[in-house]
Amino acid sequence: MAVTDAAISSIKDMILSGELGPGDRLPREADLAERLGLSRNSLREAVRALALINVLDVRQGDGTYVTSLEPGLLLDALSFVVGFHQDDTVLQFFEVRRILEPAATAMAATRMTDEDIAELRDILDTFPEQPSTEDFVANDLRFHQRIAEGAGNPVLSSLIESISGPTARARIWRGLTQEGAAETTRAQHAAIFEAIAGRRPEIAQAWAAVHIAGVEEWLRRAL
Repeated sequence: MAVTDAAISSIKDMILSGELGPGDRLPREADLAERLGLSRNSLREAVRALALINVLDVRQGDGTYVTSLEPGLLLDALSFVVGFHQDDTVLQFFEVRRILEPAATAMAATRMTDEDIAELRDILDTFPEQPSTEDFVANDLRFHQRIAEGAGNPVLSSLIESISGPTARARIWRGLTQEGAAETTRAQHAAIFEAIAGRRPEIAQAWAAVHIAGVEEWLRRAL
């Protein structure tokens, strides 16, 4: 493992130095192994590890390339890890949401274009009057994802997306068990939307914090 770690570090340094950039092809395996003073087996293990976290893209019969290194692609590995959470940690994910999403909502209030806001309005308007649990959760996720995208920060948007999975399960549970959950969500989404559309970041941030904290408090009582 120490040799493989060294190989990973060497390839990382080549990328960070600019010697290899997004989309570039790595040198031939034999040449790169010789240059780094590694066995070809150790180099292969390093390439496999970096491919798993979307830093490298191994194309059979073509070679190995550096990926785009876009935040959403690199943070996709975080979504995989988050998927292993246990139910007793879901409150911790809500705590992270309560930190990130209100900030993203405030940013969205200043950065979303008129077209973006129109899309958010469409999502709000398609919230069914008497939604099934599936429709309720799907609309809720779309609403929050659109705001995260509208913040204009791909890293922040990707982080929020990564932690949405564990909290989605709690949303389903709430939709099934809490009376009036859909009506409360619709009203709070409308308040968030109006603050964003009115370009009032402080109000948008406050409503987002209230919205997430309400679900978190319900979950604390339910657990």
